[in-house]
Amino acid sequence: MTYALIAVNVLVFLRTPGVASSLVGESGLADLCRLEAFTDRWAAVPRELIHDVTPRLVATGQTGVGPAGPGCLLAPPDYVKSPPLSVLTSMFLHGSWLHLLGNMLFLWIFGDNIEDRLGHLRYLLFYGVCGYAAAYGFALADAGSGTPLVGASGAIAGVLGAYLVLFPKARVWVLVPFLFFLPLRLPSWAVLGLWFVLQAVYSYGTGVSQAGSVAYLAHVIGFGTGILLARPLRRHTCPPPEPHGPQWGRQARPGGPWRW
Repeated sequence: MTYALIAVNVLVFLRTPGVASSLVGESGLADLCRLEAFTDRWAAVPRELIHDVTPRLVATGQTGVGPAGPGCLLAPPDYVKSPPLSVLTSMFLHGSWLHLLGNMLFLWIFGDNIEDRLGHLRYLLFYGVCGYAAAYGFALADAGSGTPLVGASGAIAGVLGAYLVLFPKARVWVLVPFLFFLPLRLPSWAVLGLWFVLQAVYSYGTGVSQAGSVAYLAHVIGFGTGILLARPLRRHTCPPPEPHGPQWGRQARPGGPWRW
């Protein structure tokens, strides 16, 4: 299931409008309008989730010229959007190659051990529950927001929380930036604990970090959900296989919809 999730995320990203042009750094207005229409349809929006409403106007994917100059045309949607279902679809959308590769790296490193412990179907259900909890928790903190929420980080944060509970003494290789990238083999509780503290600090006070476009609160909620769901499984858990080679995380960059 871990490999299947990674494959689906990559395939969806490759089918996202504007990906081809982003590889060569040439995203024009037409590409941006198609991407906005795609995001309006498939991304989760806090206002829609909390109030169970759908937008009156959405991007059509077409360009036009208005009083303010060229822009994306808006029109009533010609489709029916389900806000609860949009949480599921948003978990397979990503805003950039960096966003996608960072999320998939974390899922690849930690997901298979949790899947081995839970079994394939329970793992898939666990992944979805963490993603939904993260999305709705984030939406509750910013219920009036119309900014789309995209990414699998909420679900993957749940996987990290479960790993911390089930395999706290397992060691992973990490690259620590100290003058240069220094590979160190550290216990998972230190690596994941520090990651969680950073997410909590970034989200503290406002529920949404204003330093960029990363939905840090969704990470915190997903991580906490993973811990709560994994605690009953803590006993009689065998250590995971030792990882091979250095492992590292991602730094999300600002811009576009909320990335989680």
